[in-house]
Amino acid sequence: MKIDFERINKIHFIGIGGIGLSAIAKFMKLKGKQVGGSDLNRSLIVDKLREEGIKIFIGQDEKNISQDVDLVIHTMAISENNPELKRAKELNIQTITYPEALGILFNDKFGVAVCGTHGKSSTTAMAGLMLDDAEFDPSIVIGSILPRYRSNLRIGKGKYFLIEACEYERAFLNYYPKIIILNNIELDHTDYYKNLEDFKSAFSEFLTHLPDNGILICNGDDEMVSNIRQQVSSVVRFGLGENNDARAEDIKFEDGQVSFQVIYKKENLGKFVLKVPGLFNVYNALGAISLGLTLKISIEKIKKSLKDYSGIWRRFEIKGEYKKALVISDYAHHPTAVKSVIEATKNFYPGKRVFAVFQPHQHNRTKELYQDFLKSFDKADIMILSEIFDVVGREEKKDQTVSSCNLVNDIKKQNKNISENIFYAKDLTETRKLIDENIKPDDILLIIGAGDIYKIADDLVE
Repeated sequence: MKIDFERINKIHFIGIGGIGLSAIAKFMKLKGKQVGGSDLNRSLIVDKLREEGIKIFIGQDEKNISQDVDLVIHTMAISENNPELKRAKELNIQTITYPEALGILFNDKFGVAVCGTHGKSSTTAMAGLMLDDAEFDPSIVIGSILPRYRSNLRIGKGKYFLIEACEYERAFLNYYPKIIILNNIELDHTDYYKNLEDFKSAFSEFLTHLPDNGILICNGDDEMVSNIRQQVSSVVRFGLGENNDARAEDIKFEDGQVSFQVIYKKENLGKFVLKVPGLFNVYNALGAISLGLTLKISIEKIKKSLKDYSGIWRRFEIKGEYKKALVISDYAHHPTAVKSVIEATKNFYPGKRVFAVFQPHQHNRTKELYQDFLKSFDKADIMILSEIFDVVGREEKKDQTVSSCNLVNDIKKQNKNISENIFYAKDLTETRKLIDENIKPDDILLIIGAGDIYKIADDLVE
């Protein structure tokens, strides 16, 4: 797509409160463009953008598009009937999606793209901070907020541009990186992908975007990844298995940290330490370590950067205390991720009662992955399932038949151990009430979900 941003002056963003689109908006503002936009709801991200001087309309109306707008950049979640998008086309204003815009900025750089069903944000954060600590002066776009920058964006002067590359609607096919980090492949976005083969085919096509001298850094333990990695000639594999180039062993989950040894091509690189929990974060760290070794960053710098890493917004984010219970907010929304974060919490805080509060994200995902969700909460001591979060523009009436209430009833049937300690909440107000009625001092209160459930965690520790 040919767009000369040097000739663009005024840009309007539809869905500016999205974690990805907001990064592009800030990028353009820092480049001296006139930036404005709209979103359906006020949010933390919208408030932060307003603080930076960006005018934002709440609600979407054709009146928000003025004739002097040069370009409209919009989220992929809106329909062709969106009033602002329709008005832009009536005025012959060029329109592009968020991934198309990011691709234009990214493809001229030495691009590193992090992809996979799970762990994209955390791996991007670990790798980005490592590149920064190694004085590579990278640009970074991530689907979360990095505390060091208090932003989802870093603009550097170096040649490296690191991004989180999302697979939804094959968005990552807009990117042509020099290095791809591929964490794992497990079916998600069931409202778009027909089945696992369709899902896997998107990743397979993305790998063809690497140049002849490109490098794939991938999870060598993941069967779906193994099925497609052969199409790339230069591959660095990470994991726990003996055949990986970068391998973790002697993994220890201790109170407040995880430690492990790394063997790289038969050389023991010594002990690595993380302050964030879970075997999944060991895998995320191995992806970042493999990138660091590929780019010749010193072992000691990689170790220090990872040891200093304390997490990101809504990824096992420690919010504070409420009634002497520790409150943690996490974005997990796929059943595998939900299960993993609960188990990681049990390992990280041995002997503590884990109070899990989960809001499923999107009816279609809940319906299609229903049987997997039933097995996600086995390690929780007490739990609340709040009603499913509706995703605007991605919900269909045929999927509305499923409810969190169904999940609660079926989990009770399958798991007698938790049947007296699992509750259904019809909305966030009732969720908060149930928390207050059941919370105990010394609990680990784990607030999980990709919808608006995070607001409860924020409110509890205000």
